[in-house]
Amino acid sequence: MPTLGIDLGGTNARAAVVDAQGQILASTKLALTERSPAAVVEVIAQAAASAMAGAGGVEVRGCGVGAAGQIHRETGVLAVAPNLGWRNVPLGALLAERLGRTVRVVNDLAAAAWGELHAGAGRGAHDVYVVFVGSGVGSAIISNNQLVRGAGGVAGELGHTKVVPGGRRCGCGELGCLEAYAGGHNLIAQARELLASGRSTVLAELAEGDPARITPVMLEHAAEAGEPGAREIHERAGQMLGMAIANMVTVLNPARLILGGGVLMHCPGIRRYVVEGVQALSSTTAREELLIAEAELGDDSGIIGAALLA
Repeated sequence: MPTLGIDLGGTNARAAVVDAQGQILASTKLALTERSPAAVVEVIAQAAASAMAGAGGVEVRGCGVGAAGQIHRETGVLAVAPNLGWRNVPLGALLAERLGRTVRVVNDLAAAAWGELHAGAGRGAHDVYVVFVGSGVGSAIISNNQLVRGAGGVAGELGHTKVVPGGRRCGCGELGCLEAYAGGHNLIAQARELLASGRSTVLAELAEGDPARITPVMLEHAAEAGEPGAREIHERAGQMLGMAIANMVTVLNPARLILGGGVLMHCPGIRRYVVEGVQALSSTTAREELLIAEAELGDDSGIIGAALLA
């Protein structure tokens, strides 16, 4: 029987009806014009109704939600959701009441990992580590075909491991997180700081003098053009990611490392740092059976995984 998958981001909510093989039967994406919990729940409900109608009114068994943030395992409470500005929001209970069905809420990377395991680049593997670098840095662990969630449900938060004690402030509110240096939002923030300092003529040209136009891709182009400040930001992010992921490969000994997200997809220089870092810095024994693969499902990985988890 099909299930309903929800992908909740900072600007949009997407709902899809997904069959047991991970095929999307119908989907709808709606913008979040307000970010209050009540408003977001209503948008999700509207998207879900539209997706179910688009699937021909098929009976849907349950609902899975992938949301960016730290989520309590048993309650479905979003402890911290930086993209929405939420703290301690009982999303699972609110949605269950509104939708009238059982709802399971997981971290968006956990959902993406589950989708890739069953319908994407993880097929055939039992031990998988998934890392997406997009606006933030997220990861998820699958061990012996089981999603590792930890005692409180926040296992796999690679982006919030500390790489610089007392360093840059992260969106989670803490200092020195990997995400504060290598996540897309923070790469842009660092590039804007560089532009404001007047030390990057290359970035100024690429962005036509408008800081709002800066992207991680522009930063990479400026670094590759030899701009010292851009190269420092770019190299630091790539090296930090490479070392952090290499250490996780050593700790977890996965059969497959799946890489995805907009930054790794569109910034081949940063991806190269990651691959070289894993090959050079992870334990030789831990990487003997390792295959590094690209995420196959793109933007669909989280919504498919959320539905299958339901």
